[in-house]
Amino acid sequence: MTQQEFHAVTGAFGYSGKYIARRLLADGRHVITLTNSLHRPNPFGDKVRAFPFHFEEPDKLAATLRGVRVLYNTYWVRFNHDDFGHDTAVTNTLTLFRAAQQAGVERIVHVSITNPSLDSPLEYFSGKARLEQALIESGLSYAILRPAVLFGKEDILINNIAWMLRRFPVFGVFGEGTYRLQPIYVDDLAQLAVDQGQSREKVIINAIGPETFTYRQLVATIGEIIGHKRPILSVPPVLGYAVGQIIGRLVNDVVITRDEIEGLMADLLYVPPPHPPAGSTKLTAWATHHADTLGLHYTSELARRRERDHVYQSN
Repeated sequence: MTQQEFHAVTGAFGYSGKYIARRLLADGRHVITLTNSLHRPNPFGDKVRAFPFHFEEPDKLAATLRGVRVLYNTYWVRFNHDDFGHDTAVTNTLTLFRAAQQAGVERIVHVSITNPSLDSPLEYFSGKARLEQALIESGLSYAILRPAVLFGKEDILINNIAWMLRRFPVFGVFGEGTYRLQPIYVDDLAQLAVDQGQSREKVIINAIGPETFTYRQLVATIGEIIGHKRPILSVPPVLGYAVGQIIGRLVNDVVITRDEIEGLMADLLYVPPPHPPAGSTKLTAWATHHADTLGLHYTSELARRRERDHVYQSN
């Protein structure tokens, strides 16, 4: 890239990256995307040019980023799999950060997770902590955004809870289900990211939504909104994981992992007061508006990664 004033978004053909790119275009910015899905339909036409990540060729990655003022990084993986894993995601992201430095990128807006920790036994949270530390030590201007759970049309967690409520007579929660979540609307996160792209202050923001639910409350609320209230049973985590494995085989996906169960039950998707909400859209209002379609179809994480020439499924 040689022209100045570009903004680069990772994964603009995917989920959160698409919303960030849309917000940037609405603000009149010139946008490019870095993606592993070059053949996925481009929802922005010729307004957003797509480039490969070139993780294995850092000089090419740096060349792509020359002329970029702000990099918005959403790149990550949800779980370890034969085709991808957290270690690789960390290594690739560190390469991305170094390439941004080499290219003269002024600021990185990085999407992390609530409660990251270098000492966490959970790779998701320790990996995110490693990346935060690297970005802080890089000398670059940064904004680190820490969402808990995203919801929106392309969401997985909320949609698939609704999908199960529509199809099964009961719903099991791990343990008592009293651990908490603070979902944020994906477009609220996108607006926060774009706003932070205009600043140069080094900040870490807990990007939480305006509503806090226990997991049990979340399931009950979704069931009531979509008209499929079910008995909610407390089940041992090992049993809940086993049921998730069975459902996963039926839908050819990873429904839940042991680490995700541990993270939920450790309250890692919750931050206590006095942290104010970063988003204003309530999950209850959004779900009510989409009640007729929420959970009609299962959303597969693996399908999204394997079918890279398909547009993301919207719920």
